[in-house]
Amino acid sequence: MAFILGSGSPRRLDLLAQLGVQPDAIRAPDIDETPLKGELPVPYCHRITRAKVQAVPAESDDVTLCADTTVALGRRILGKPEDAGQAAEFLHALSGRRHRVITSVAVRRGDRISQRDVVSQVKVKCLSDVEINAYLATGDWQGKAGAYAIQGPAGAFIPWISGSFTGIVGLPLSETAALLQGIGYPLYREAP
Repeated sequence: MAFILGSGSPRRLDLLAQLGVQPDAIRAPDIDETPLKGELPVPYCHRITRAKVQAVPAESDDVTLCADTTVALGRRILGKPEDAGQAAEFLHALSGRRHRVITSVAVRRGDRISQRDVVSQVKVKCLSDVEINAYLATGDWQGKAGAYAIQGPAGAFIPWISGSFTGIVGLPLSETAALLQGIGYPLYREAP
C-alpha cells in the first residue's frame, strides 16, 4: 500500500507530517478548476476535490489523498488571484468582514472514496491601504485562495476564527485522520 498525496501544496505536506505521514509519491492532478455557472462555494469545493482524487493514477491498494480549499464571500468564490491587482481587490472585499473557508478532503483506495467538507468562519479586520500594499509586497498572496494565508503575514489581519485552523491552512487534520483510518490506512502504529 503506497500513500499518494495528490497535491503540490507544501502546506499540505507539512500538515500531513504533523500526523506522521510521509507520502510515497506526490502526484498533483491537472484538472480544470473553473467554477460552473451559478455554482455555490461548498458544492464547488466538493466537486473539485472529488475530480482531483479521481484523476490521480494509483494502484488498487494505494491510498490517495486530495484536498481543495475555497474562500467564499457570501456566494462568491475567491480563487487564487491572477495578479497583485486582483489580490488587492480580494483583500479590499474581505476587509472588515467575515467569510467562509471551505476545505474538502477526499481519500481514495481502489474504487472507494471517502470525503468530508469542513467549513470555517474567518473575520478579517478593517484593512488600510498601507496594510494591503505592504502585504502585497511580501508576495505571500501568490497561489493562495482568497489572496491570503492565515499562517503567514496575513495572520496579523485575522482577529477571530470559528472552526478548523488546519482546515483554513489547507488540510483539516482531525477529519483527515478519521478519513485515513476509515479507509484502512494504518495511521497510528504501536511502537515495537
